[in-house]
Amino acid sequence: MVEGISGRDFSDAEPLERFDDDERTIARGRVAPEPPNTGPDTEDRAPTPAAPRPPAAHAEPAIPTSPRAKRRLLRPLLFAALPVVLVIGGYDYVTGGQVMSTDNAYVQARSLGVSTDVSGTVAAIEVRDNQHVEKGQPLFRLTSNSFRIALEGAQAQLGTVRNQVLTLQASYKQSLSQIAQAKADLPFYQATFGRQKDLLSNNFASRSAYDTAEHDVTATQQRISVATAQAQSMLAQLGDDADQPVELNPFYLQAQSAVDEARRDLDDTVVRAPFAGTVTNVDSLQVGGYLKASQAGFSLISDTDVWIEASPKETELTYVRSGQAADVSVDTYPGVVWHGTVESISPASGSSFSLLPAQNTTGNWVKVVQRIPMRVHVVYDPAKPPMRVGMSAVVDVDTGHARGLPDAVQHGLDWLRGEAAALRERFHV
Repeated sequence: MVEGISGRDFSDAEPLERFDDDERTIARGRVAPEPPNTGPDTEDRAPTPAAPRPPAAHAEPAIPTSPRAKRRLLRPLLFAALPVVLVIGGYDYVTGGQVMSTDNAYVQARSLGVSTDVSGTVAAIEVRDNQHVEKGQPLFRLTSNSFRIALEGAQAQLGTVRNQVLTLQASYKQSLSQIAQAKADLPFYQATFGRQKDLLSNNFASRSAYDTAEHDVTATQQRISVATAQAQSMLAQLGDDADQPVELNPFYLQAQSAVDEARRDLDDTVVRAPFAGTVTNVDSLQVGGYLKASQAGFSLISDTDVWIEASPKETELTYVRSGQAADVSVDTYPGVVWHGTVESISPASGSSFSLLPAQNTTGNWVKVVQRIPMRVHVVYDPAKPPMRVGMSAVVDVDTGHARGLPDAVQHGLDWLRGEAAALRERFHV
């Protein structure tokens, strides 16, 4: 035992929390404690001098650092902040919930495989991979020699048909003239035949003269019949209108369509972009390769016709409707927000179109929340970064419908209103 405190029992010592401020100050060593008078030896011992204290002029006020003092300061703050937090949280809960948010959304865009309607050998590729192109810009070319020859042959055939139609019109008019001439000669031959017939009956004419007159009448009538039939046939070939322009003749129109088709085939040897966008996978098409008709050479993805393919849960679509405003953010560009509208909502869940639909008639059925595809149109903004197909996105749809009070609270308020109305009616208030 240390001398001076041997007579003190530690079991009777008070806890540290019960020390007053002076005792804590002594415990921290700010003031040296006086030795206790615990024995007879203390009378002969000289008192220990106290440690010098610093000047009080520059002493700072003591800041309570004990856990109990901190608790005394924090407790009122916590009691004061708790109602504020509850009010703010309750207000946010009641007035919130009108925005439906889902992160099961991905960027989609209009895309197609660039192809042509004719088959041929690739002569040149005008673009490179991942290059932006404008509408109508050439993408690649096919060898055009055979198509140019076909066009020249169709144009020559068109000229031939034109000449044939003009010849047919002239022949028709000639047939009409022959018919008119034969009809004009027929009365003369008929009169001659009548005279020869009378002379023959009186034996004043020979039989040969009579036969000649009869033959002239018959031949003239036959010429009229043949010329009339030929004129009708030519008129039918002229479309029942001998005076119509050559360009309206059916034969000419047929030849003109052949020319147009040959020219279209020649134009199709130069493949152009149907819309503005970015070409990709261009390296799959090589110069000198043979490309079949309707076979895609590479892909073209639009930069402006972009939408979001979202799949929110069925429980999140309670108040979502087509035409509602939506904000879209993409994980690639934090802080950038695109504006859009809900374009359409699928009439069926995504699993309904699967190759093997779910069979819910089994005994081990487990309810799974379904997801309904939703399409959100994004307003194109050239000042913002480009969206790329497949990027992950977050869609926030403003439904305009707040969450409101919980059902239990709402039912309680309705009950209180009903009771209050009954009391007012009872006491005529």
